[in-house]
Amino acid sequence: MRPFGATILDATGHRLSVEEKAFFRDVRPFGFILFSRNIDSPDQVRALCEEMREAAGHEAVITIDQEGGRVQRMRAPEWRDWMPPMDLAARAGDHARRAFYLMYRIIAHELHSVGIDSNCAPLIDVAVPKTHQFLRNRCYGETPGQVAEIGRIVADALLAGGVLPVMKHMPGHGRATLDSHHNLPHVDARRIDLEAVDFAPFRSLRDLPMGMTAHLVYDALDDSPATLSAKVMRIIREDIGFDNLVMTDDISMKALQMTPAESTRAAIAAGCDVALFCNGLLEERRAVAEAAGEMTPAAQTRALRAMDARHPPDDVDIDALCAKLEALQGGTLHG
Repeated sequence: MRPFGATILDATGHRLSVEEKAFFRDVRPFGFILFSRNIDSPDQVRALCEEMREAAGHEAVITIDQEGGRVQRMRAPEWRDWMPPMDLAARAGDHARRAFYLMYRIIAHELHSVGIDSNCAPLIDVAVPKTHQFLRNRCYGETPGQVAEIGRIVADALLAGGVLPVMKHMPGHGRATLDSHHNLPHVDARRIDLEAVDFAPFRSLRDLPMGMTAHLVYDALDDSPATLSAKVMRIIREDIGFDNLVMTDDISMKALQMTPAESTRAAIAAGCDVALFCNGLLEERRAVAEAAGEMTPAAQTRALRAMDARHPPDDVDIDALCAKLEALQGGTLHG
């Protein structure tokens, strides 16, 4: 079997253009990611997913950012709106674990029903008082134990709904005080503190099928951003023990301070399995796909293992789950 292209790519609109279909047919990306611009109605999303897989020539993983709060691409009235995870934890109190399972099992149902089989969650970065606001209310808590426990619940809920979880941002983004969409954060924590707090939830969830890197520099580890650092990748593989598929965060983010093609080449060389590239022109996508090339044999093995983790959803009454979640949240579920 021809290896997959070592990329996860996006599309411009609600349906693929003729040029996009030809491009995806040529490069055979491992997967795709959807954004709000790709979302209109359930039938339209379902048709787009079918087009993507047909163009790629295989049952490509199709992922999305559907965390809740401001980071969710599918919204009312066709789908439900969700409160941010940290707000959910505060609102649900002692029932937070159950609330998280219900929320993400319902999200999995909404995704799977339109052909999306992955979600860029759980986010298991440990929040600290200075965590940048772009990330803070997306977090699950302020202790590694709490974050790992809820992260496991989120992953289990997604998998039960037929959706692959992608844990992020390895090996920990919680100490960042800058938004990596626009700037390169530096973390000056000691290695011993990173091990005890930031890395710990990832070590607990190292069996999950997919993980996403962080675009920030850990001064105690390397001078390069984690996504581009062979030293950090060795920590992810050896110290954290994550031997499943590693995808980059979006390599077009300003934190990396290079062209997308340059960042792709550096990330693959550092040991990432696949490069995620979003919001680029078709020619930029071509350059990224060329820089990424085909998956290495090790990456292909991890990719196939991740794809094999997809299973049909369990049989549940979604309306009943919604009612239970609404009761836990005090009647705040919308949609």
